Amino acid sequence: MQSRIVAPDVFDPRIYAAGIPHDRFRLLRDRAPVARQEEPEILGWPAGSGFWAVTRHADVVRVLKDSETYSSHLGATQIRDPDPADLPFIRRMMLNQDPPGHGRLRRLVSRAFTPGRIERFAVTARERARELLRAAFADGGEVDLVRAVTDDYALLNLTDLLGVPASDRGLLHAWTERVIAYQDPDEPPVLDAEGRPVNPRSPAMLAEMFDYAQGLAAHKRAHPADDVMSVLAASELADAELEMFFFLLTVAGNDTVRSAAPGGVLALAEHPDEQRRLWSGEVSMDTAVDELLRVHPPVLSFRRTAAHDTELAGQKIREGDKVVVFHASANYDERVFADPHRLDLGRTPNPHVSFGDGPHVCLGAHFARLQLRVFHEEVRAACGGLALAGPPRRLVSNFVNGIKSLPVRPLEPSAPRS
Repeated sequence: MQSRIVAPDVFDPRIYAAGIPHDRFRLLRDRAPVARQEEPEILGWPAGSGFWAVTRHADVVRVLKDSETYSSHLGATQIRDPDPADLPFIRRMMLNQDPPGHGRLRRLVSRAFTPGRIERFAVTARERARELLRAAFADGGEVDLVRAVTDDYALLNLTDLLGVPASDRGLLHAWTERVIAYQDPDEPPVLDAEGRPVNPRSPAMLAEMFDYAQGLAAHKRAHPADDVMSVLAASELADAELEMFFFLLTVAGNDTVRSAAPGGVLALAEHPDEQRRLWSGEVSMDTAVDELLRVHPPVLSFRRTAAHDTELAGQKIREGDKVVVFHASANYDERVFADPHRLDLGRTPNPHVSFGDGPHVCLGAHFARLQLRVFHEEVRAACGGLALAGPPRRLVSNFVNGIKSLPVRPLEPSAPRS
């Protein structure tokens, strides 16, 4: 049995505005790796029933791999319970399904993510990163890397992959902000007639995005191109399934890189010795990217629901209980990662769970790694390093490990480049 402690709160989204709460996660990993968490009313969102926080790497992997015990379908994958009336709608999304239905949808969509198609985007991504960085570093002074580079880099790469006209990227940005930043005070919630915040994943809030998806799919059927929406529009997906895939790819495809790119730069700026190793070519860029993903996982947590009574790390869990895995804790588990708070760009093996595990492992992980590799290679080519010019501003969220602002200053190369 676990030793009894007063479990520190890792639910309140406001905690994460100061960064990953490492001390709290360390205490939970050591003393209560499956700990009860309350869900009080916060930021206008109603109180919930509470959940089990899973913080050790082995237990997180176990939950993610065992979809028969820990279901994505029963209560969906966000910590807060959706409105029961919205649950059937939310379950249309692949993210909120269990095998075998989940596997069918995943196979259909994976056809669009062929290695050849993704690699062809590498050339465009590299040109875009180079152009954005050149403009941002033109005067050699302080720049907000998020506003000047990484937000546009992630979003424009996504529009290329999906086949969305660049002129419509503002729509995708607005829809992503509405869904991802709904806990953040900088993104005021939409309120219903009684003054209660409306779930950004509800049918009413997604109607505009879904109408756009159907119009884009119709255009792609008439004018197919080498992009993901052309493949999906010609597939056997039902209209409702296609809409949900557009939603999933728009939000997850954008925000993974949008979070990981500045998060990686922040880690490098905070560890100048490791940054110098990367700039000098001492470590592989692919290995470095995985270590940067480990220390700054784009997603902090995911929820499952117990399909039957079970036990995890000595804790009895009842059917219907919410079980939330914390990627941000698992990636720092001392049982798996030696000296986990040390950035080691040559770390191998590196079994981080930043892209999940099991049947729901991130479908676009290869595309995300490609974008991050290209981005860091172009940053390295553009300057002699990056130094922080001020503290980062982080997203208020217990779901996405977002950075809203990252002031940096480019450094001059220490020696001429060959």
